[in-house]
Amino acid sequence: MQGWLIGDTLKLKEPCGVNTAEHKIAGGESRAELMEMRAELGRKIAAHVHGETPEATAVPGLIVSRKTQPTGCYTAAYEPELVVFAQGEKRIDLGGTTYVCNGSNFLLTSIDLPVIGEITKASESEPYLALVLKLEMPVVREILSQDEFLVPGVVSGTRGMAVGETTVEMLRACCRLLDLLDTPRDIPFLASLMQREIVYRLLRGPLGKHLRAIATLGEQSNRTAKAVAWLKANYSKPLRVEELASVAQMGVSTFHHRFRSLTAMSPLQYQKRLRLHVARVRMLTAGIDAASAAFEVGYESASQFNREYSRVFGQPPMRDIKASRLAGLESGFDGLQA
Repeated sequence: MQGWLIGDTLKLKEPCGVNTAEHKIAGGESRAELMEMRAELGRKIAAHVHGETPEATAVPGLIVSRKTQPTGCYTAAYEPELVVFAQGEKRIDLGGTTYVCNGSNFLLTSIDLPVIGEITKASESEPYLALVLKLEMPVVREILSQDEFLVPGVVSGTRGMAVGETTVEMLRACCRLLDLLDTPRDIPFLASLMQREIVYRLLRGPLGKHLRAIATLGEQSNRTAKAVAWLKANYSKPLRVEELASVAQMGVSTFHHRFRSLTAMSPLQYQKRLRLHVARVRMLTAGIDAASAAFEVGYESASQFNREYSRVFGQPPMRDIKASRLAGLESGFDGLQA
């Protein structure tokens, strides 16, 4: 299923001219099969989540999430991960582009990205349900080393975030991974195999190019990702683009172009968004004031911090934090984003 941008919102095209439940779609699957597997995935997620916040499970890297009401906007720092949506709807803003995610698709993130999220459809009767699987790049590289993936050329200029259509095979693999939670003794032996299957299916699908570009050592996207990782680890330090370009082993002009292509932001915008995210988390979870949060994340001026915070979140820091606490959003800022 292809997508297109309307304004700044990514939409997914629906199959046209067909309304039968047995309409064959990607890979010979039927709509009935997809609906059945989505419902099964939703039941399995619901069985293993106990609250309204994302929960880490006994399977390494696997997180499940449920929400029974829409949320306001909140910041998040996405890592390389796969998010599979079983029910509900979520909108994620990355550098001005909004990705609309629902029960028919999945979100693939191949690098660390600061975003703004909002769950827009959730209720007691039809809660938002999703699972997150953290992606290990060494595993991705090992699978790519297999003969069937040794194809010449890597697509450059791929974005570090993309939305794809879930398939029956992907849903089945996710259901099997969740089933391990019912047999904990099997987790040490089978979890890694099932995670490898999911990575394999990602690489074989239309969005495999996004993972391939980041995982292929020496490629421009891979080198740019190293600079992204450096910036994430050093966000509170003064930004020197020449230093970042050196980390990526590129000229400054080329680096700027590649960085924006990968993250939808300039290095400075990325740093600002990451600083605001960390500051907001600190104010929500540690109870520190706006000025302390500003200086902690690297701002030299509290007034500049207040201006940039208001520009992103629509209101001054402490007013936003108070509203977030009233809405119960502070419980979602533990690093488990789903």
